[in-house]
Amino acid sequence: MTTLLLHFPDEAAPARRLADACGLATREVECHRFPDEELKLTLPFAEAGAFPETLVIYRSLDRPNDKLVELLLLVRHARGRGAKRLILVAPYLAYMRQDIAFHAGEVVSQTIIGGFLAELFDGVITVDPHLHRIDRLDQAIPIAHAIALSGAPRLAELIVQKRPRALLLGPDEEALQWVAQAAELTGLDYATCQKVRHGDRDVEIRLPDTPLAGRAVVLMDDVASSGHTVARAAEALLAAGAASVDVALTHALFAGNALEVIRNAGVGEIWSTDCIAHESNAIPMAPVLAGALAMLT
Repeated sequence: MTTLLLHFPDEAAPARRLADACGLATREVECHRFPDEELKLTLPFAEAGAFPETLVIYRSLDRPNDKLVELLLLVRHARGRGAKRLILVAPYLAYMRQDIAFHAGEVVSQTIIGGFLAELFDGVITVDPHLHRIDRLDQAIPIAHAIALSGAPRLAELIVQKRPRALLLGPDEEALQWVAQAAELTGLDYATCQKVRHGDRDVEIRLPDTPLAGRAVVLMDDVASSGHTVARAAEALLAAGAASVDVALTHALFAGNALEVIRNAGVGEIWSTDCIAHESNAIPMAPVLAGALAMLT
């Protein structure tokens, strides 16, 4: 069975790292945007019967709206031209946060986007999806091969090299799963803050009852979006006497001026995985993704 990894121009580097780790050939999708914002995709398979039987598509779904349309166009075309199995490697998976209707009339995006991906793909691999009211990815993407990996072990490896006696701290209670996992692997101390959210950019952080004076602290989380949660936590930690505050993230989403907000709060280093391409990327996820992909190809 022939297998090939297909990627888009803006994600060539992480896609090729994954392909190298798996021993797969890669090809690139050509993208064109018309003046009216419609998309035209051109695939590198011109002649009839040229499609591989298994097509792995690498597309991280940050800034997802155009990318979801890309996947729809690409997969429907590939199925019609003979591709038998389609596997999505989406290191960042969008629309997972809205998992219930918090107010009357709200659309629950998690189940809708999950169902959309299940209709397109035979397998989906992602990293640290934002799941809080369900236990497994296949509850959001109802297919047999819905695989959720963790970036915490890779982050832990870097943190213990950079800050060997750090306190690992989650900026809120939801981050406990990642800091606890990293602490177990490294032996570092850990705790979490409490967060009270008053709006998308208005959060209140309460520090844990843990000695902080003179300590190197690494704030660890799955994602930073607006940056305000991390920034408020960093400000509180430095005010409480922490010697330094660094940040380790799986997903450097950093919408708008989030990076500036975090740096202005006194954060030193920012380390992220390459699940989302960003200047802070310090950790390739290819070795972890390759292990999961090998089970599906």
